[in-house]
Amino acid sequence: MSEPSPYPPIADYALISDCRSAALVSSSGSIDWCCIPRLDEGSCFGRLLDWEQGGFCSLDPADGETTLFRRYVDGTLVLETTFRSSGGEAQLFDCFTIDESHKREGPRCRLLRVIDGVRGHTDLRLQVVPRFDYGEVEPWLRHHGMHVYSATGGDDALMISTDFGLTMTDRHTLEATFAVRAGERARISIAFVPPNEIEVVGPQPTEDAELDQKLEHTIEWWREWSSQVQLKGPEGPGVVSSAIVLKALTNTDTGAIAAAATTSLPESPGGNRNWDYRYSWVRDSCFSVRSLADIGCRAEADAFRGFIERSAAGRAEDLQIMYGLGGERRLTEVTLDHLSGYRGSTPVRVGNAAEDQVQLDVFGLLVEQTWRWHQRGRSPDDDYWRFLLALIDAAAEHWQEPDRGIWEIRGEPCHFTHSKVMCWAALDRGIRLAEECLRRAPVKRWGKVRDEVRAAVESEGYDPDRGVFVQTFGGSALDAALLLLPSLEFVAYDDERMLRTTDAISEELAAASLLRRYLPGKEMKDGLEGEEGAFMPCSFWLAECLARQGRLERARSVFDRTVSTGNELGLFPEEYDPEADEMLGNFPQALTHFSHIAAAVALTELAQQL
Repeated sequence: MSEPSPYPPIADYALISDCRSAALVSSSGSIDWCCIPRLDEGSCFGRLLDWEQGGFCSLDPADGETTLFRRYVDGTLVLETTFRSSGGEAQLFDCFTIDESHKREGPRCRLLRVIDGVRGHTDLRLQVVPRFDYGEVEPWLRHHGMHVYSATGGDDALMISTDFGLTMTDRHTLEATFAVRAGERARISIAFVPPNEIEVVGPQPTEDAELDQKLEHTIEWWREWSSQVQLKGPEGPGVVSSAIVLKALTNTDTGAIAAAATTSLPESPGGNRNWDYRYSWVRDSCFSVRSLADIGCRAEADAFRGFIERSAAGRAEDLQIMYGLGGERRLTEVTLDHLSGYRGSTPVRVGNAAEDQVQLDVFGLLVEQTWRWHQRGRSPDDDYWRFLLALIDAAAEHWQEPDRGIWEIRGEPCHFTHSKVMCWAALDRGIRLAEECLRRAPVKRWGKVRDEVRAAVESEGYDPDRGVFVQTFGGSALDAALLLLPSLEFVAYDDERMLRTTDAISEELAAASLLRRYLPGKEMKDGLEGEEGAFMPCSFWLAECLARQGRLERARSVFDRTVSTGNELGLFPEEYDPEADEMLGNFPQALTHFSHIAAAVALTELAQQL
């Protein structure tokens, strides 16, 4: 009989973030993944990807007879875990602090754990096991007096402080067993500091009262931000949760939006479909800011637009499909062979080889985003218009070429119908912008190419025998990305072709009431071995499409089934295995959360019309 896996299910984790760093906290109170000071940098706690070598920070009851509950403090990303036993009850608050000290001297990123005694007394055990650079570096631990320690290794350093005693059990591990009684509070602060500052000025402990203030300010900050979410009705609370996740994946310094908080969580346990999603994809980010803007959170769209223009150096010809969260262009994919992977799923990858792929949809995404922003009264200035001109010209020039598509396949490029429609959208929105903003542009030429693209899609991207749109020109296979065509106004939601396409996708790509992206290997070879689960964004796209078509009962059924795949905190994965009833892929996934918002908005609007 095989030993049970020590790895918790992906659903067991909660996200905390300060819109720079990110960590995953298990339901038992263990931080098993943490990247600081930026979520696309090396981990300092990473046993999510190697239980023995990755490092962690655990805080759990010493008494095994304990019941645990968790939730987010209302309107925030501050995690509250309750430990309840016969002897007492305590509450643990986990967060990355957010305050104005980010703009002054002092630690830039601080992970704060606060334990409040509620009833009786609770015995707790703390282990701090930092491992830098994805578990490869065992740091140098030093004691600096009182309850302050530093962990240093290479260009990474942490300042670890508590208001109770710690023991250095070896050169690389800190431990403590302590008790909290009703009315008492204990604090654990883990802050990133530049290593040279430790040598020059030494770690500077923070007073208890200041840490308490940081916790309260962080709660206030999240509540103030989430209060702008505008969606009434039963879907409102869930939408607020998804909006908070998208904000958490946004880098407040640059405006970049990460696709997920993790790398290499497998699409199939034990398989090799393991990717690093901690970067900013143009596609995912455009969808994210659209969903946020639709519910009242508009500042993120402006910030991301600036990020893209800077990252492309203001030149459309230099545009990539993805960037590091600071605008880095070189995201070379490497495998970390020293890590065993989540549940033995290898390879563990850092970087992403898709960085240099050709994906034609990026042209349409950026022009479409600008069009939506213009409709809200924010028209492009002269500099951005020049950037857009080049984007639209690129769509006109390259639309007939094959690409890797929305799913960034690693097989041979194909003529994807969705990619062609995105080029059509770039031209269509470009013409509208030029006309409404009174800008000089080759509108006549763009209009001619736009009509050519439409004609090609309606003939080669359409199966007349079945009356449905298809994945690739001349093919017959389906693709869930075709559900996005009406949102681009290429075809109306209630067009007979779209109604048939929606029904065919819901039937042929079904995976136990959920939806797959496509059927690997049917016609298009994605260049990968193995299977993948149901792709959660696609199920939300189906719910949105059905709602916009007025088919409320079916839309509600699909929506509710898809929502049920999230955990009790409202966090959604990339994929899901309906047979094993478990989450798959990187987590939490921005693509799923903004698709949840879009579907919820569609359902709410339809309900209001009926």
